[in-house]
This record gives sequence, structure tokens and C-alpha cells, in this order.
Amino acid sequence: MAVSLAALVVTAFWAMLPAYVPNNAAVLAGGGRPIDGGRSWGGRRILGDGKTWRGTAAGTLAGTLLALVLNAVGPTLSSIVGFDLPTFPLAAGFGLALGAMLGDIGASFLKRRSGRERGAAFPGLDQLDFVVGALVFAFVAAPAWFTATFTLPVLVVVLVMTPILHVVTNVGAYLLGLKNEPW
Repeated sequence: MAVSLAALVVTAFWAMLPAYVPNNAAVLAGGGRPIDGGRSWGGRRILGDGKTWRGTAAGTLAGTLLALVLNAVGPTLSSIVGFDLPTFPLAAGFGLALGAMLGDIGASFLKRRSGRERGAAFPGLDQLDFVVGALVFAFVAAPAWFTATFTLPVLVVVLVMTPILHVVTNVGAYLLGLKNEPW
């Protein structure tokens, strides 16, 4: 049976929601002690003030809890859309959320090493850092679930859809005055 493009897009979006939410939650709950403790390496901050322990914990918790909420509403929504939406084992939800946070932290490290300041654009990396982290950690945490959920067509949709969503939501947040830069 052929899977419709709409079903692929909805499945990809649903499967990535626990990874899409953590960085936003981290911003809302952020502040506090920076992960790098204010230390520098090679004359540049290791990560910067934007990567905090509180934000990382809050983002990971938010994404993990969202996966549990999606499990609760999934059967009802599956009957509405007419196909089964993925369910999230706890390890998978946690892996997606923590991986998204760590992917973003890794990107901050690369930005600082390349001389970019906090908030500076790094096209490509800015849109996919958390996706790579989320996918790697979800695979490690729940390999059978990952391979059943993230088929090649779903992965392609995630890699095409995410940069578009990233740009649209960031420009929207900038226009609403919620962000200082539109990327």
C-alpha cells in the first residue's frame, strides 16, 4: 500500500515533536549557570551564556513529557487521520529530547570555535544541529523503535521539512519581538 505524502509529512512531524520542542522550552526556562561555567578555550567561550544546565534539563524534560502526552492522544488522533501515528517508548522520547539539546549544544561549540558570537547565523548547522543529535540519541536509546519509525521516506521528509519550519518559526518569533534575530 502506497503511503500518501500527507501521511508521510504528518508522521515525520509527529515523530519529531519531542525533538522540536526542547530548545524552545530551554529558552523559556533558561538562565542560570552556563554549562561551560564561563570558561574559555583558545580565547573564546566554550559554549557561551546561552547554554545552561537549567535550560538543558527543562528542554529535555519538556520533550520527554511531550512524548508521553503524544502517546495519550495518539490513538484518538490516529483514528481521525486514518493511519497509525508513532508511539514513543520512554527511552525514545528521552533520546529525541536530550539529543536535540545536545545537538544544539554541539552547534554552539562549533560556532564558538569558528569565531561566531552567540546569536550569529550559521546556515545549515542552525537548522539541523538538533535534528542530528535527536536522531542519533533516539537510535542509541531505542534502536528497534527508531528503525521502525524513521524509515528512509520519513527521514527525507524530516530533513526537508525541518529547515523550512525552522526558518518560518524563527522569522515569526522575530516579527513578534520574541527573538533578537530572525534565524
